[in-house]
Amino acid sequence: MPLNFNNLFSVNKLKYIKEKSFEKACILCSIVNGNTDIGKLLVAQGKYSAVCVNKFPYNPGHILLFPKRHITDYRNFNKDEEAEINQILRKSLTILDSLYTPSGYNIGYNMGDFAGASIQHLHMHVIPRYQNELGCIDIIGGAKIIVEDPAKTLKELKKSFQRIGYK
Repeated sequence: MPLNFNNLFSVNKLKYIKEKSFEKACILCSIVNGNTDIGKLLVAQGKYSAVCVNKFPYNPGHILLFPKRHITDYRNFNKDEEAEINQILRKSLTILDSLYTPSGYNIGYNMGDFAGASIQHLHMHVIPRYQNELGCIDIIGGAKIIVEDPAKTLKELKKSFQRIGYK
């Protein structure tokens, strides 16, 4: 799906970083446990891991993959969790390719505050990258221009994951 620049909106992540409103409870544990106080973000889940949209995405289709069990270090994965999250990553890339046709991806974990881990629950970012991305507003205005509402991303991804057997 080509990017549609007709529905632009901006998200100011600075407010989120300053407030850290989810310090009381882990946001990812809350998502898996069905708490919708932070919004409906869960896309799909397996036995050991889950997928959610990023509430403050860098790009359309930006998702987080994470173990359901609360861990903070990659070395704490058990074999089943690690195998399942890698399987879901493969399926996620196929789904994102079909929905968004990105030019590439950034995929990775941030472990620890100084590595950029604003959520203290291990999670993998899957960020679709596009040719000629908008970016100067990030630097100049302290806000990111988002070309798709995360709620729409959630809806499209949920349908695709359900078609391949995830709830």
